[in-house]
Amino acid sequence: MNSTTNEPENKENEPNPVDISSLDIYQLVELFIMLLSEQAWRHIGLRADPHTNKINKDLTKAHVAIDCIISLVDKIESNIDKKEIESLRKLITDLQINYAEQMK
Repeated sequence: MNSTTNEPENKENEPNPVDISSLDIYQLVELFIMLLSEQAWRHIGLRADPHTNKINKDLTKAHVAIDCIISLVDKIESNIDKKEIESLRKLITDLQINYAEQMK
């Protein structure tokens, strides 16, 4: 609450937190995959760090993130729908191709 007007503060621009305790294990793993993929894109050098707005390429970290994503997708693929698996496999392929391009 805003102490001067006794009205709730405007929180339109604030992200809504996710209650991870309400997610089942497969949703939680998918969340981890999305977090890792964002890190992979940053470490590949194709996205800027949102806090510094700078590119910080670190291909070793990108490789670790991609390997973790592959392992996580392998673990959950028999328990999520086919369309979602196709989307995750495409994400992995895109990351691998861009990683290879940056290695040149």
